[in-house]
Amino acid sequence: MRKLIYYVAVTVDGFIAAPDGAFDFFPLEGDHGPWLTERYPKTIPGHFRETLGLTQARPRAFDTVLMGRATHQVAVDEGLASGYPHLRQYVFTSHPGDLPVEDGLTITSGDPVAVVRELKAEPSDLDIWLCGGGALAATLIDEIDEFRLKVNPLILGAGIPLVAGQAAPVLSLRRRMAREFESGVTYMEFVRA
Repeated sequence: MRKLIYYVAVTVDGFIAAPDGAFDFFPLEGDHGPWLTERYPKTIPGHFRETLGLTQARPRAFDTVLMGRATHQVAVDEGLASGYPHLRQYVFTSHPGDLPVEDGLTITSGDPVAVVRELKAEPSDLDIWLCGGGALAATLIDEIDEFRLKVNPLILGAGIPLVAGQAAPVLSLRRRMAREFESGVTYMEFVRA
């Protein structure tokens, strides 16, 4: 069965974005960048893929991406219909009618848990990427199989937390791996124990 993997950049104090939703303070330069790009080439937004020579990159981890409206809005604000046209995309929003649509992009006000359970049941060797945001992560907390975190040496003090809002506690995670980079970023994987 496919897994739902929450792969996201986070600060030391647990925020995935500033209070206004900005996340441009996360460092892109450094020795962590090439390693993460090699491991997760399909997580690079579509409009950067050609510049980075990733248009022919085969999927290594994910073929589907899930996100909330605010995460998707970043691409819309750049004039794009979607940020990840090379993946099958699901955007969860309470106002689906006011977003541009393209092939491979599903905009829905449906139950995220039901959608994830259907996606997990599909036959595939590739997993499902939850790329944001914190409120969607809270809704899907019981469906998240792994947390793969790019922990950045930053403290915001306030912002959008990794899991925002009411969520059932997850008290049984096991760290599978950690890799430290000279840039100060630490990549960590946690799985349900």
